[in-house]
Amino acid sequence: MSNASEGRKGLSDTDLQDLVAQADTGGRSPTGPVGVLLLVTAVAWSLFQLWYASPLPFMLNFAILNDTEARSIHLAFALFLGFLAYPALKRSPRSYIPIQDWVLAIAAAFCAAYIFIFYRDLAQRPGMPTQFDLIVSVIGMLLLLEATRRALGPPLMIVAIVFLIYTFAGPYMPSVIAHKGASLARTMDQQWLTTEGVFGIALGVSTSFVFLFVLFGSLLDKAGAGNYFIKVAFALLGHLRGGPAKAAVVASGMTGLISGSSIANTVTTGTFTIPLMKRVGYPAEKAGAVEVSASVNGQIMPPVMGAAAFLMVEYVGISYVDVIKHAFLPAIISYLALLYIVHLEALKLGLKGMEKPNPKTLPMALITFGITIASIIILSGVVYYGVGWIKTAFGDAASPIIAVLVLAAYIGLVWYSTTVPELVMDDPNSPLVKLPETAPTVKAGLHFLLPVVVLIWCLMIERLSPGLSAFWATAFMIFILLTQRPLIALFRKTDTLAAMRQGTVELIDGLATGARNMIGIGIATAAAGIIVGTVSLTGIGLIMTEFVEFISAGNLMLMLIFTAVISLILGMGLPTTANYIVVSTLMAPVIVELGAQSGLLVPLIAVHLFVFYFGIMADVTPPVGLASFAAAAISGADPIKTGLVSFYYSMRTAILPFIFIFNTELLLINIGGPLHLIITVAAAVIAMLVFAASTQGFFLVRSRLWESAVLLLVAFTLLRPGFWMDMLYPPLERVDPKQIVEVVAQKPEDAMLRVVVEGLTLDGKEISKTVRLPLGPKADGAERLQFAGIEVIEDDGKMLVDNVVFGSPAEKAGIDFDWEIKVVELPVETPDKQWMFVPALILLGGIMLLQRRRRTDGPAPATA
Repeated sequence: MSNASEGRKGLSDTDLQDLVAQADTGGRSPTGPVGVLLLVTAVAWSLFQLWYASPLPFMLNFAILNDTEARSIHLAFALFLGFLAYPALKRSPRSYIPIQDWVLAIAAAFCAAYIFIFYRDLAQRPGMPTQFDLIVSVIGMLLLLEATRRALGPPLMIVAIVFLIYTFAGPYMPSVIAHKGASLARTMDQQWLTTEGVFGIALGVSTSFVFLFVLFGSLLDKAGAGNYFIKVAFALLGHLRGGPAKAAVVASGMTGLISGSSIANTVTTGTFTIPLMKRVGYPAEKAGAVEVSASVNGQIMPPVMGAAAFLMVEYVGISYVDVIKHAFLPAIISYLALLYIVHLEALKLGLKGMEKPNPKTLPMALITFGITIASIIILSGVVYYGVGWIKTAFGDAASPIIAVLVLAAYIGLVWYSTTVPELVMDDPNSPLVKLPETAPTVKAGLHFLLPVVVLIWCLMIERLSPGLSAFWATAFMIFILLTQRPLIALFRKTDTLAAMRQGTVELIDGLATGARNMIGIGIATAAAGIIVGTVSLTGIGLIMTEFVEFISAGNLMLMLIFTAVISLILGMGLPTTANYIVVSTLMAPVIVELGAQSGLLVPLIAVHLFVFYFGIMADVTPPVGLASFAAAAISGADPIKTGLVSFYYSMRTAILPFIFIFNTELLLINIGGPLHLIITVAAAVIAMLVFAASTQGFFLVRSRLWESAVLLLVAFTLLRPGFWMDMLYPPLERVDPKQIVEVVAQKPEDAMLRVVVEGLTLDGKEISKTVRLPLGPKADGAERLQFAGIEVIEDDGKMLVDNVVFGSPAEKAGIDFDWEIKVVELPVETPDKQWMFVPALILLGGIMLLQRRRRTDGPAPATA
C-alpha cells in the first residue's frame, strides 16, 4: 500500500474532492450535454451577479433590478442548480439526472422567480394574494424545504418545518408559547410573497454581498493563489520546531481569503499539511485537529469573513468596515494562540522542524526580516499617500490614472515572477520533501496579492459598499485569469496561444465553481428566512425573552452559556450562516435586554459576534463536526477523537466571546487613543498565549496543576481587568433621581446619561433595566432630556417619565410613559483598570522564574 493510501485509509484525492462536493457544490457531475448545461447555468448565475453588482445597469439604463427582483432570480438559480447538483438520496445516480429532478428543478425555479415575473401585479395587490399566488407559494415552500434537505441535510429543514407548524398551531400550544395563529393565506403571503420571510434580509445579503466574495475566492484559487499561500507559509515557518503545524495554521488563515467553507479549507491545505505534520512526529489526531482548528477560524479572519459577517451589517446596522474593526483583534489573538499551542505541542513531543535550504545565521535572518518589514511599511505609505495626492491633484481623472498604475504594477509583478522557477505543489507523501527557498517562493506569486489589496482598499479607504468592493476585486481577478498565463508565456517565451486557452478554461471553471459553492448558502439563507418570518408573524421573540429569563433566572452568564449551547446544538446540523440567522434572531435581542436588566449595557455587535463564534465552533464539535471528519479522512485518525482534540484546541476561540461581552475593549470599542490601543492589544495577546499555556499544561516546562491555575488567573485578569478593579473601586456613583435635570445640565457636550428605570410593559410585566441616553449639545437640563427623548415630572416624591418622543433614543431603549427613574448613575474617577495588569504580570514573572529554574536544573519531564 502506498504512503498516500496508508495515510488516508485508502481515500484518494478524488475521494476527498467528492467529500467537499457533497458538502459544498453538490455530488453530481454529469458529462455530455447535461454537464454542459449545468456548467452554463452556473456561469450564467455568476455573470448575473456580476451584472447586478456592477454600475453598468445604471450607466446603460438597462436591466436595472431592485433588491426584491434580484433576490427572486438569485433563489431561482440556487434552487434550479440545487435539484440538479444534489441527489435526492445516497443511492440516487450521480452520473446523470433523473427526469423527476428536472421537473422539480424547473418548478422550483419558477416558484422562486414568481416575484420577479409578476412583480408589478403583486405590487398592485399587497396583502391580497390570489388563489394562484397561494398555490405557487405552497409549492415553492415545499420545494425549498426539499432543496434544503438535499443541500444541507435534514436538520435545517426540520427546524424550518417546526417553525411553520408553530405558525399554524399557535392556539393549541402550551400557554407559555401560545399565540393566536395565522391562516394559510396570511402565512404564505408573509413567507413567500413579501420580503418578511424567505425573500428577506438574509437572502438579500446572499444576493448583494456573499455571492461576490465567494466568487472572488473561487477565482483567486483557480489562479493559483491557494498553492502560493501554502508554499509561502512553509517557506517562512517550515524550518521552525513543529514547522509543518505552524505553516498549516498560517496557510489556513491565508486560504480563509479564498474559501469561506471550513471543509474546503481543511481539504485544500490539509492534503499537504497533515501528512507533513505526521512525518515530523505529530500524532494523527493532533495533526488533523491543528488543521481543523486553523481552517474553521478562517471564517472569523478579516477582511473576508464568513457569510454571517455580512448579515451583521444588516442586523446590527453598522458598516462592514466596522464589523471588520470589531472582529480584528479577537481573530488575530485566536490565531496567535493556535500558533503557540502547536509550538507547545512540539515542545512536549520533542519535535524539530524541516531542513531549511540555504539556512541563514540568526543575525542575518533578523536583518533580512527587518528590511522586509521596513520595505512593506515604506511601500504602503508611498501607495497610500501617493494615491491620495493623485486624487487631490487630478480630481475625476484620478481613477483612470490609478487603474493604469495598478495595471503597470500587475505586469511588473508577473514579469518578476518569471525570474524564479514556477511553483509546483509537492507530493506530501513522497519519501523526501524539501522546504522551498523563501525569496524565490515569495517572488513567484506577489501579483496574487494585488486583488486582495484592491478589495481592502475599496472597503477600508474608499469606503465603498461590500458588494461594489467585491465587484471591483472580482473584475480584477477575471482580468488576471485571462492575462496571467499569456503574460507568463510571453515572458518565458513559451506557447502563448495555449496559455490563453488555459486561462479561459480556468476563468470559466472559476465562475462555475463560485456559483456551485453558493448553492448551499443561497438555499440556507432562504430557509432561514422562514424562521425570521415566523418570529415577526407570531411574536415569538417576546416569548423567548421571557422563557430565557425564566431558564437563566435573570443571570447573564447563565443566559450566555444557554445561548452558546443552543448554537453548538443547532450547528451540528446547520451551516454557520443558517445557525447564525436562527440564533441571532431569537437570542440577540434577549441578551441585550436581559443584560440591561442586570445593569450591563451589552453592545449589539458583541452579541452578534458571540453567536457567530459559537456557530463556527459547530464545524469542529463532535459528533457531527464535518471539518473534523474531512481532516480524519486525510490523517487516517478516528474522526471523533480528531473532533475532541480540535475542540480542545479551539477552547481559546470559545472563551473569547464570553470575555468580549464583558470587556468590549477587545472589540476595539471605547479605545481612548494610540497608547490605550497598544496596551489593549499587548495585554490581549499575552493573555491568550498564557491561556493556551495553561490549557496545554506546558509553559517553559511541563506545568504543575497549581501553576496552570495561576496562569488561568493571569489570563483572566489581563483579559478582564475591570472585574477586580470594580470590586476595589466601584466605577459608578448613584445619585438621587430628583437631581436629574441639574446633573444633565452639567454634563459635557455629547455625553451619555446612564439611568435605571422601572415600569410596566404593554403586557403588564414589571421590569427594571439600565439604559444609556445621548444628551447632545450643551443646553439646559430639560432641553437635553428632550434631545434624549423624554420629559420628566416629579410626582409624590418620584421622578416619572411624563412623555416619550416617538422614534427617539429613549423610545428605542424601551422606555415608556409613567416609568419611574429609580437611579441616576454617574461615572466617578477611579484608577485605570489597566493597573491590574501589574500584579498579573508579577504573577506571570514568578511562574516563569520557577519554570526557568526547573528547566535549567534538569531536562523536562518525559512525554507520553
